[in-house]
Amino acid sequence: MASVDLRDNLLGISWVDSGWVPILNPSNVLEYFSERSNPFYDRTCNNEVVKMQRLTLDHLNQMVGVEYILLHAQEPILYIIRKQQRQSPTQVIPLADFYIIAGVVYQAPDLGSVISSRVLSAVHGIQSAFDEAMSFCRYHPSKGYWWHFKEQEEKERVKPKSKRKEEPSSLFQRQRVDTLLLDLRNKFPPTFYQVKKEPEVPVETVKPPEERETKPPAPPGPARPAPQTTPNKPPPEKRARLQ
Repeated sequence: MASVDLRDNLLGISWVDSGWVPILNPSNVLEYFSERSNPFYDRTCNNEVVKMQRLTLDHLNQMVGVEYILLHAQEPILYIIRKQQRQSPTQVIPLADFYIIAGVVYQAPDLGSVISSRVLSAVHGIQSAFDEAMSFCRYHPSKGYWWHFKEQEEKERVKPKSKRKEEPSSLFQRQRVDTLLLDLRNKFPPTFYQVKKEPEVPVETVKPPEERETKPPAPPGPARPAPQTTPNKPPPEKRARLQ
């Protein structure tokens, strides 16, 4: 199995020829890829030999060596070109893949590069988390270990100030509400009702027997009719008069 040269690992660069972009199609994309200014193209490949001999690309199957083929095409935006090592008409070894998006050529990363990048990102994140955690760790022989968070202390100091600012209403709002209520009171004054009291009926007081005046008995004479007594009536009800 052929080994890939480290010089072929060009994951950090891209190439584009703006003159070809409007006319790119599956029939000329390999010719676009074989431009001499393209750093991804190998001049010693079989495609260059076929091009110099003015042969068709079908002759690549009868040759042995490095070649480029169009692996996938999704017009007009995406084309994938594969670099492979041909050992026989039926046996090839993939070496690298290149994708063209809107005329810009990139090298597709291999599986090892993807895994290595993900592992390095994960290790960097874990190491940063450990470093940050250790920065809050404190130790004293008499107390032992404890956590000291400066941000938590600052938040606790700011909390009372923030509560003071979060008032239900401002001074302007309260004064404005008072002004509106005063205007409504002036426009719609309240009405007051007066109740007229009836004159009170004097109540006769009954004196005790000791305080009653003693009068001489009246001389006998003709009998007088007994005075008619009127039953006691309650005082009239007090009714409020509307103005």
